[in-house]
Amino acid sequence: MANTLDALVQEWLSLDQNEETRNEILLLQKENNTQELHKRLSNRIEFGTAGLRARMEAGFSRMNDLTVLQASQGLAIYIENNVENAKERGIVIGHDHRYHSDDFARLTAFAFIQRGFKVWYYKELVHTPLVPYTIKKLNAAGGVMITASHNPKDDNGYKVYWENACQIIPPHDAGIAETILNNLQPWGWDKQLVSTSDLVSDPTDQGIIESYFEEVSELCKYKSDNEASTVKFAYTAMHGVGAPFAKRAFECFGLPPFVPVQEQLLPDPDFPTVAFPNPEEGKGSLNLAIQTAEKSGASIILANDPDADRLAIAEKQPNGEWIVFTGNQIGSILGAASFEKAIQAGKKPEQLAMVASTVSSKFLGRMGEVEGFKFVDTLTGFKWIGNTAMDLEKQGLSVVFSYEEAIGFTIGDIVKDKDGVSALGFFAEWAVQLYKRGITANQYLEELYQKYGYFVSENSYFICDDKVKIQKIFDRIRYGDNAQERKLSYPKQIGGHQVTGVRDLTVGYDSTTEDHKPTLPVSASSEMITFRLANNTVFTIRTSGTEPKIKYYSELRGDTEEQARIDLHRVVEAIGDELMEYKKNGLVKKKED
Repeated sequence: MANTLDALVQEWLSLDQNEETRNEILLLQKENNTQELHKRLSNRIEFGTAGLRARMEAGFSRMNDLTVLQASQGLAIYIENNVENAKERGIVIGHDHRYHSDDFARLTAFAFIQRGFKVWYYKELVHTPLVPYTIKKLNAAGGVMITASHNPKDDNGYKVYWENACQIIPPHDAGIAETILNNLQPWGWDKQLVSTSDLVSDPTDQGIIESYFEEVSELCKYKSDNEASTVKFAYTAMHGVGAPFAKRAFECFGLPPFVPVQEQLLPDPDFPTVAFPNPEEGKGSLNLAIQTAEKSGASIILANDPDADRLAIAEKQPNGEWIVFTGNQIGSILGAASFEKAIQAGKKPEQLAMVASTVSSKFLGRMGEVEGFKFVDTLTGFKWIGNTAMDLEKQGLSVVFSYEEAIGFTIGDIVKDKDGVSALGFFAEWAVQLYKRGITANQYLEELYQKYGYFVSENSYFICDDKVKIQKIFDRIRYGDNAQERKLSYPKQIGGHQVTGVRDLTVGYDSTTEDHKPTLPVSASSEMITFRLANNTVFTIRTSGTEPKIKYYSELRGDTEEQARIDLHRVVEAIGDELMEYKKNGLVKKKED
């Protein structure tokens, strides 16, 4: 073991040209910290459909100059070999404000310049959707955004887009991963080349950002109402890059300026006022925004995550209470608004389509049944949602809205990825219309539920960083107490309710199809099982691709909200007690606000 570790240390030192990360490994070696060296060096950071994401520190399993450079070398060769006229069309590169994001973007550009690629390089900070938008507008061969989105401050990420301006899907992820392994020796290490090479242009100089906001402006349908509105909005950028883009989106819609949460307005890689820079975490992450809204008399809070591709919303109720909408509730409101606007614009229901991830609410599916538009669900993640939307467009349908419950929304077809900036302007305009009707956004949601059924959801997670334990938990769910025999034996009842359907996208089983094969793609690399129960509950349990969590997503459609919540909570308790056996397995429940 020691010999192997020594060899890995020497390999690292022979490849890494960053003094800081070299010294990190040398210090661990000097301290004889074999456990930490093993964690850092024995496994390579995995390249998956989300690209890369990990803690920023030295080691082959972490985000640092070397692993980013190696990834970029492999990606450059893979795109060169698999995309027509790739070098002439070029690659788009953007980055956020996190520590090392600028360095990682520069090294990414270096690798592509070395291969003779045209590089469309955003020198200034951009919000993530601008990278896929730029690929679309410039017909580029692909793109990379350096961001860890809403992850903790010590993390960073490397998000890859294909020539169709969608995040990569199989088989490209595996192909890129293999090409990276074949090109681990650095081709050089020049962070300044991007500033001097003739192959580099800034898309800002091509008017791309102006073009993006022109398309955002086209979403505006009630400008005079917006301009006359007295509805007050508060906005937080959550210490991220969103503020200038959100401000401009408001201008596109003719909305009076929002009230900014000053303490969180400017990009700050330390995220000093929040434990997690994730507005999805609920009231805890929105405390300052609520204080700002109360002081200024704002009735709606709009919050972007740090790379501004997601949107959280809270609304003050007539009784003074603040409601933080879930991603599913926002998705229901935006989906219904998109449908109303499309019909007003002269579209017929049968010309329209909407898409949501399979762990998101079934509300839009129900609405589609009633109203006559097509609804499709996909695997989790916008890589699947975006590609599915493109397939529907090829069938002649207009995809007016897509979303996932993790507060990610796509309005129209500006990008095939989640975009918290265009969604923010669209929602604000719709809120103005609702207030003009004399109802709040929450009352509008209530009207939708009365029409289509009460959809209540309860989503959370258990923390577990023991992969062996996670495997045992899922084996028991799948095979019962005879995991050795590998014979499928799912529970017949959960929480006292009969199981009416099981879909297991890890092993490729679906009890509800004729051939027992799922219609969605199967992947053995992650755990994902969906159960349907006789009391109209649907829930999915899955492992996270980026965090040490077992997540669950549950929803029940009922006749009244109160009873639906009670019935669903009983099922959620059973997920923890019966399926996860969380106490016995030592799993930690997410702390609720």
